[in-house]
Amino acid sequence: MISVSIAQTPSALKSPSLAKASPQEVGMSPERLDKIDAMISSEVNQGKIPGAVALIARNGKIVFHKAYGMANNEKNIKMDKNAIFRIASQTKAITSTAVMMLWEEGKFQLDDPISKYIPEFGEAKILDTYNENDGSFTTKPAKNQITIRDLLTHTSGIGYGVIDSDPRFKKIYEDAGITDLFTTKEITIAESVKKLAKLPLHHEPGEAFTYSEGLDVLGYFIEIVSGMPFDEFLKTRIFEPLNMSDTWFYQPKNNHDRLVTVQKKENGQWVKYPVTFYDTDYPIKGAKTFYSGGAGLSSTAMDYSKFLQMYLNNGEFNGIRLLSRTTVRSILGNQIGSIWDGPKNHGLAFSIVNEKGEIEGGLGSTGTFEWGGYFNTQYFADPKEKIIGIIMKQTQGPVEDATGWKFKQMLFAAVDD
Repeated sequence: MISVSIAQTPSALKSPSLAKASPQEVGMSPERLDKIDAMISSEVNQGKIPGAVALIARNGKIVFHKAYGMANNEKNIKMDKNAIFRIASQTKAITSTAVMMLWEEGKFQLDDPISKYIPEFGEAKILDTYNENDGSFTTKPAKNQITIRDLLTHTSGIGYGVIDSDPRFKKIYEDAGITDLFTTKEITIAESVKKLAKLPLHHEPGEAFTYSEGLDVLGYFIEIVSGMPFDEFLKTRIFEPLNMSDTWFYQPKNNHDRLVTVQKKENGQWVKYPVTFYDTDYPIKGAKTFYSGGAGLSSTAMDYSKFLQMYLNNGEFNGIRLLSRTTVRSILGNQIGSIWDGPKNHGLAFSIVNEKGEIEGGLGSTGTFEWGGYFNTQYFADPKEKIIGIIMKQTQGPVEDATGWKFKQMLFAAVDD
């Protein structure tokens, strides 16, 4: 194990903590923000979503932070703007940030093979043949090895088990006992990743984009390189410096009643989503030993806005530097070349709007970075306009939810300077 010798450091710069301001102070139209307010209220009133929390900030000032609808319809619990949401894949950007903090300390190079640190990965192998009758398969050697950069950019060839688009990999992962996404069972990321390391890949590492459990692999990698449990590394190196006091893999008991219920529509009513391959109450019950780097965290809109503001500040927040602005520039650059040819590229932590996307409209300026989560949460931040947008809901199953695209489109239309 390698011990951490360099923590986050004081910065020569000192941005203020996020504070409230009027829309006019930061060049936003109050009338147009009112239209966003009305839009979200309407979606709730029409039964399209059970509830939401939305936050908008510009130039480091919060101009909109509101709660809508219900956190739990069956128990008649109203949504509060400080409610806690399962942020699922919004965890990925935080894990990626932790990786890059260790990279800044010279612990590894991005194009190192992951097998250098997790030897169970050995020589990469690609799925060749698959027998649907008994689930047996054969593999062929890969030309390339999985690198840390591949894991950050979803180009490793690793799949995503239960939510994988390829049914063969769903079965392969299930048969191997891979823990996907979340669990209340007593298992660690080390145990799951070591099983995952033995499985075949979708394709040559580095040559295609396949949404993957690569960030879970990197959670275990962080433990190896830092010598700290993954949850403790995030807490001490990211959450405490940013004062993200409500962001945890497993929420402390005093926060349990703030966790929003995951709901689904049934016979026209919002009801609690049932236990499937996971229990939606994982942040507050069970063994609490699985720290998923790809999907495990729960948080608030306010906490996540601090994380995004750190990026808009080029790696600094309230006088603490987590990343150099030179590192932020790499993180927000196109890391996958022409693998995507649409309105977005992919960096080392986020998808990034490109010039084509800016011209198409409704996505923000070139360089806007974004992602979302499995339970219907979305965020984006525009470095050019210094804007943050976060909208959090907790639903699973089919929903007629248009708030994600409407919120973003209407927010950028509210710029008034």
